[in-house]
This record gives sequence, structure tokens and C-alpha cells, in this order.
Amino acid sequence: MKILLFGKNGQVGWELQRSLAVLGDVVALDSHSADLCGDFGNPAGIADTVRALRPDAIVNAAAHTAVDKAESEPDHARLLNAVTPGVLAEESARLGAWLVHYSTDYVFDGSGSRPWTEADAPAPLSVYGRTKLEGERLIQQSGAQHLILRTSWVYAARGGNFAKTMLRLAQERERLTVIDDQWGAPTGADLLADVTAHALRHVLAHPQDAGLYHAVAGGETTWHAYARYVLAQAAKIQPGISIKATEVAPVPTSAFPTPAARPHNSRLDTSRLQAVFGLRLPHWQQGVARMLTEIL
Repeated sequence: MKILLFGKNGQVGWELQRSLAVLGDVVALDSHSADLCGDFGNPAGIADTVRALRPDAIVNAAAHTAVDKAESEPDHARLLNAVTPGVLAEESARLGAWLVHYSTDYVFDGSGSRPWTEADAPAPLSVYGRTKLEGERLIQQSGAQHLILRTSWVYAARGGNFAKTMLRLAQERERLTVIDDQWGAPTGADLLADVTAHALRHVLAHPQDAGLYHAVAGGETTWHAYARYVLAQAAKIQPGISIKATEVAPVPTSAFPTPAARPHNSRLDTSRLQAVFGLRLPHWQQGVARMLTEIL
């Protein structure tokens, strides 16, 4: 099987190169790839790439993920998150290839405290959320065989992440302030990549299970509790680590105004994914602890 992967150098894309390798030959591209177009700012070039390679499956880990920046460049965000994925879906449908695409908790308005299910009505608060929702719908309308995985709070050992930021600030400052009224589940890029490989292998044999799924780690937390866990775990892993911060104070979202509104409730119900694919999604602390062990 030939698999075409877009966004190879992102957090999820990097892990996908590993997880997808057991399924077949992976051609991995990013926006700077030389021989074939992997630039989602060039939808015609993306279509040419698909036609030239004729893959059996396409996995799209490319996106405009700068949530606040999207507010000031909505057309560019829409091109990367909706228009080009729509073109990719049309090419997939013509070719008869499977398409795997990632979406986000930002398609919801973040109200309430119940985990969102795939059947709940989206109501995005931001340009990022609206463009990602449009991308979902274009794929669903294309006729392509597809998997759409909505996820949230993604991190990886590679590149920047919330835990690294908290560790750096805790070594520089005596007091940290962290938001405590946004709820979600930190989800490792490695977990998401492994779920993707399992799900893709499953739908190749059971195409009736195609569609939209929520995919996040188990459990739930706030950014504030997440930060406290990171610092406590870091002290266990590396007892000599120099932590200056003696206080991690909880603050509301309003304490950090941003151009894009953040959903307060990013909980996603993964029961459908676990039931259909026979998977168990580990608690978020398990993945974060492993990541911290790797980076410290």
C-alpha cells in the first residue's frame, strides 16, 4: 500500500511517519518539499501531487494552527484548513483513495461541562474553528472514503509545547498564573498517530466504519492542573531540577485576552472511537509523564 502524508514535520506528522510505516510505503511531504508539492497554499499543486503518486491512502496532518493569527488572516486560514482539504478530498474520491484528516474541539462553542459527542451541533467561536469545520464538511460532501479525527490540546516531545513552557517559566519566575476555567485532555501526538494507524487499517477491511470520530487521551484537566502536574512530575523525574516558582496561581481565561476566543469546555467523548476500533485510550497523565521523561 502507498500512503501519501502531508505535514510531515508537524508534531503529528512526525509521529505519523513512524506509525504508518508498518502499513506500507509512506511518501511524506511538507510545504518545503522539492520534487512534489506539499504546500497547502497551492491547492492545484496538491492535486497534481495526488494525481502523480496515485496513493491508496492520504493522511493530512497539514493545517493552519496559529489560532490567534487566523483572526487577522482569515482567507489564508480558510485556504489551508478548508479549500485545499476540499480539493484533496475531491482528488481522493476520483482516485478511490482513503483520506484521513484531523479536526479540532474548536468546532464547538465550549459551553456546558458534558463531553462533546460526534452528534453534537458545532458552533465555532473563531476563524480557526470555522475554517476547520468547513474543511470537515467539504470532505464529507466530496464522496471520498474518509476518516476525520477531532482532537485537542496536542503536544509532543519534539518542538514547543505547554509543558516545556511551564518548566521554563517555573525556572525563571517565583509565581506563575495559569488558566483554570478551560477543560480538556492533553493528547500526545504519538498517541494520535498510533490511533490513526489502527483506525486506517481497520477501515481498509471494514469501510462501513468510515466517518467522524473524537480522538483524545482519557480523563480531563484544566491548564492550571496540567501545569501543576508537569512541575510535580518533573521534580520526581529530575530531583535536582531548579524550580524557582513557589506558587502556581489559578486565573480565569479573561486574565489572558487573545484575538481568538477559546472554548471553555474542550472535553470530547471518545466512546464511539473506542467501541468501533476496539481501542483503549490511556489517561492523559500517562502520556505527559512519558514525554517529560523523554525531554528531561
